[in-house]
Amino acid sequence: MADQLPDLIEEIVTEGMADDPASLLAALSGQDNVYIATLLESLPVEPRLVVWEGIPRDQKLNVLVEMRSDPREILIDNTPHNEWASIFADIYADDLLELLDSLPKRLVDLAYESLDSKERKYFREASLFPDNQIGHWINHEQLVLPSNAKVREALRLLKKDIPQHCDSIYLVNRTGQFAALVKINNLFSATEDKALLSLAEENITTFKGDDDAMNASLIVQRSGLASLPVVDENNTLLGRLDITAASELVNEFYERQVMASAGMDEDEDLFSPVAKSARNRALWLGINLLTAFMASWFIGLFEGTLQQVVALAVLMPVVASMGGIAGSQTLTLIVRGLALGQVTPANIKALMIKELKVGGVNGVIWALVIGIVAYFWFTDVMLGVVICLAILFNIVAAAIAGVFVPIILDKLKIDPALSGSVILTTVTDIVGFVAFLGLGTLFLL
Repeated sequence: MADQLPDLIEEIVTEGMADDPASLLAALSGQDNVYIATLLESLPVEPRLVVWEGIPRDQKLNVLVEMRSDPREILIDNTPHNEWASIFADIYADDLLELLDSLPKRLVDLAYESLDSKERKYFREASLFPDNQIGHWINHEQLVLPSNAKVREALRLLKKDIPQHCDSIYLVNRTGQFAALVKINNLFSATEDKALLSLAEENITTFKGDDDAMNASLIVQRSGLASLPVVDENNTLLGRLDITAASELVNEFYERQVMASAGMDEDEDLFSPVAKSARNRALWLGINLLTAFMASWFIGLFEGTLQQVVALAVLMPVVASMGGIAGSQTLTLIVRGLALGQVTPANIKALMIKELKVGGVNGVIWALVIGIVAYFWFTDVMLGVVICLAILFNIVAAAIAGVFVPIILDKLKIDPALSGSVILTTVTDIVGFVAFLGLGTLFLL
């Protein structure tokens, strides 16, 4: 279905399908909520609102849940208040939690009133945890039996509706504390009078409600199970983190990292108002400007050298670019390692040595290539030697900065994906310019 999306966008935007409700409804018929959410996010605001009007009211809630917050807020602001009661008719606690940051208080209150007593309880419990903790994302639908239950009771339980992504039965003691996990597959080869505890899995990971959501999600993905149990400080079973929620949290985390590397918000709407987009991006443009002025100041220290050896000015971008690319490669690797918990004080030294070796090898290879090119371009042996040494020095320095910049930012509780690239570029620019122009001053004047 995804391959049809560009054609549908074109038909709506350029061919006026938005003005033909029957054709629009036919095009959307049978499409899942993710597809419709992606379509809405891809449309300019005016046709987006027209398409939104054509979506069946009982489907609108599920579409909103699948959207990013910025484009979602535009639809929420333009939906008449009298429609919300029917939109919220079948809302669940996890839907309201997903929409919480986008809805004004009056709609949050209306949605809360639409929840049944059980869902209200789930919502209140989840609201006690911020959205970066597992307690905010608990799935309360699970298969639970007493720890003294037999296989026959488990088979009887399976005749009822089995929750999505539920491949295990959780066993609890009399006070509701988690005792064990039994895979459903193991039931079918056991006798009916066999105790479930004898089929329990060993070394099952359990999460606390205040555990980090990203780390827990990665553990679920690697566990080989469809979900893992979540308990409170007394080991009382609260619910589970399932593979769908875990995958969504991981995907959102990495999308946030990618957007943050450009100083942007992952929820930004493609067609958000110009003033809002400009405001969101202005901060990092300003920071980048300050770092550019810093690099320019260092270049200014060698003004006399540049006036006498113009070739240095021509080749300066090559030095800066090579250092920036080399550093970005290392930075990306380290940021990913920090996010996955793979970079620790125990392996930093080995990691630094490895990156220095990589930087050294690439530095030698590309320094020689660029030095030879510079020699044939300007027919100056010493100029080739200068840029050769500057490239080597800058690539090695970029490797060092690529390792230590994100680690230091992480220690300072600053997101390295958000600010690491700006700092790294500043370091490689300054090191590259000073090395190149300094060596040029020594050898060419």
